[in-house]
Amino acid sequence: METLTCPRCGAELQTRSISSSLGEAAVSSCPDGHGVFLARPDLGALIEAESDWHAHAGQHTAPMPRITPDMTAPPVTKLPARAWVETLFD
Repeated sequence: METLTCPRCGAELQTRSISSSLGEAAVSSCPDGHGVFLARPDLGALIEAESDWHAHAGQHTAPMPRITPDMTAPPVTKLPARAWVETLFD
């Protein structure tokens, strides 16, 4: 497996395995705190584990949306205008 580097500082990412109720996910992080990186299926597994936790935590929490490996990013959309005047300067 190739070594991953941080896109911001170039440091070698530290990869660790996180166990959840749905299996394991590989999480890579920058040692200088510039970010956390993971594959879409691993993100989906962590979100599923988070949703399971919320399901058993009570009424005051809400589960995360389900993410699957076959999903694509949503289309880029323009933010709605905050006021009618703002629409004049599009």
